Amino acid sequence: MSTILGNLLSTKSLHSKDPIDRYIFEHSLRYTSEQLELLEDLKNLPEKIQPWIGSTDEAQFFQVLIQLMNAKRAIEIGTFTGYTSLTIALALPSDGELITCDISDEYVRKDIWIKAGVSNKIKLQIRSGLDLLKELLEKEGGNSFDFIFIDADKANYPEYYELAVQLIRPNGLIAIDNTLWNGRVIDQNDTTPETIGIRQTNDIVKNDSRVDISFLRLGDGTTFCRKK
Repeated sequence: MSTILGNLLSTKSLHSKDPIDRYIFEHSLRYTSEQLELLEDLKNLPEKIQPWIGSTDEAQFFQVLIQLMNAKRAIEIGTFTGYTSLTIALALPSDGELITCDISDEYVRKDIWIKAGVSNKIKLQIRSGLDLLKELLEKEGGNSFDFIFIDADKANYPEYYELAVQLIRPNGLIAIDNTLWNGRVIDQNDTTPETIGIRQTNDIVKNDSRVDISFLRLGDGTTFCRKK
């Protein structure tokens, strides 16, 4: 295991020192050389933003789901380094497509996408996630994507979710990251826009009859929504 993974800097969930968690991670997580290279590169980023990377166990679970669903078209809101983009693209078929967006490509390792042979599947857009989803809904229409991952600015989570429900096909899957928000969702003294946005989304999802849901303690909380 690489130094950076051993130091538990690579994902939110791998920060756990619980021996059962450690056993699970050591007996399940598989990394390609390109994934490891991207994770190793984290140590070159400012320390305060290193935890922004998505959980690697969460991303690996996405691969299983994507392949079970025979998904071909996916959206990711929030690219950061491109680790989860890479992992999703690896699970898509050769003619699959991932549209990923962020407000900056400063940290995106597009060179690793090329090295992994998946750059042809990934379309990176540097723009607002809300603008992208609205444009896709207008141009592609509803029910046009198989898998959508939401992991961007938390204050806009309710709007991201509503647009995602319209874009996802029946039996398609929406995954929402950080739905536990490091426990801040249950701290009633936390009234930051980010925490409020996640709380509101959790409430909306729970009562949304358009989807079946599973709220897992995966990573920093991951909520899965299957459109009926």
